[in-house]
Amino acid sequence: MSATSEKGHEAVLVRELVVSNKVGIHARPAAMFVKIASRYSCDIFLEKDGEKINGKSIMGLLMLAAGPGSRLRLEANGKDAAQATAEIEDLFKRKFDEE
Repeated sequence: MSATSEKGHEAVLVRELVVSNKVGIHARPAAMFVKIASRYSCDIFLEKDGEKINGKSIMGLLMLAAGPGSRLRLEANGKDAAQATAEIEDLFKRKFDEE
């Protein structure tokens, strides 16, 4: 799923991501995600089963307990949201470089 909307003058990008690595998002993949997210000034959020967390928080990401097959909703808003979203989508496609 892919969506873009306007919030004020900033684009809000929404993507659905599926965790496809064998063990899900544990400490190392969470650290990789947060490292990427923290490079950007836009706001980044992840949501799983109605729980929404700040994508720049490693503890928040771990608390989602996103195992293999989990569907996550990524939301990014701000001037560099498109670049952040693209890099995060690539990380998921690469299965967090675990396979």
